[in-house]
Amino acid sequence: MKKLTAAEELLCSLGVTEPKDIDLEAIAFHVNATVRYRPLDGCEARIVGTNTKAIITVKEDSHPRRKRFSIAHELGHWHHHRGKCLVCRAEDFAPRRLASPEQTADRFAADLLLPNYLFRPLALSQNRLDFPSIRHLADEFDVSITATAIRMVETDLAPLMLICHTKQGRKWFARSRSVPEHWFPQEQLDSESYAFDVQFGTGPEPRMPHKIGADAWFDRGGADRYELQEQTARVGQGETLTLLTFTDSSMLS
Repeated sequence: MKKLTAAEELLCSLGVTEPKDIDLEAIAFHVNATVRYRPLDGCEARIVGTNTKAIITVKEDSHPRRKRFSIAHELGHWHHHRGKCLVCRAEDFAPRRLASPEQTADRFAADLLLPNYLFRPLALSQNRLDFPSIRHLADEFDVSITATAIRMVETDLAPLMLICHTKQGRKWFARSRSVPEHWFPQEQLDSESYAFDVQFGTGPEPRMPHKIGADAWFDRGGADRYELQEQTARVGQGETLTLLTFTDSSMLS
């Protein structure tokens, strides 16, 4: 069994056995942090504390799921960076390439909101790993679609890649451990991809994943020999998430 992280150990110590039990204000109280909601300008949340007590201030007009992430993120700072004053403008669970206090707090937040010991069994119980399943799990854990999709990819239940785009191009991506690093997605969307129509069009999102040539996503030599599954969903303002499933095992060697 995979070793529990610090956030997961905290949840277990509080007897959390279902997603609905993850009460962030109660968890904060347990670790001597008080949560309050106030108007904030230029940031989503901040934490001020001594060695024993802290106050977490969260932007009061943010989306409820954004508030949950902000509290979990600040609890990550409280666990790892106690004694410092930190103002957070972090985006919800967007993968960070460089190690930083924000990355550490993001990781703690992910483990607190989507603990592996609860998330993995529920994800495995889904009929398929696609956006309807991701939305269902997001509702179960009361977190964003983006956070849930990243967690699904990181859990490595299947060889997956998640790519976030704006109209300007690729914003970030995450891949499962089983996907080799030489599969690096192109900066711009290919006009042949289904994602292109979702990003730049006004039609409905695909209800099911579709088969597409890998060369629509990768410019690596030989990509045109392979096919994979693609599904795209709109999230946020002007952003899309694309979930790629590597169905050809020869792409994984």
